[in-house]
Amino acid sequence: MDSYHISKVDKGWELRKVGAARASKLADTKNEILELTASYMDGKTASVKIHKEDGTIQEERTYPRSADPRRSQG
Repeated sequence: MDSYHISKVDKGWELRKVGAARASKLADTKNEILELTASYMDGKTASVKIHKEDGTIQEERTYPRSADPRRSQG
């Protein structure tokens, strides 16, 4: 399973695959990057760690939802 991070950068927010030199997606706002990420992950199996502005992890999402290793809601 691929791993990605959504992080705040100088020019907004980015979605970056772990180990990649460049961002996969860029957006001005966090809401925009979350929307772009959902469509970008269509057909992919991946884990996305979403960071707060201060760099701490806010949440982790698994795409598709059926690939989530935990059998819990949320």
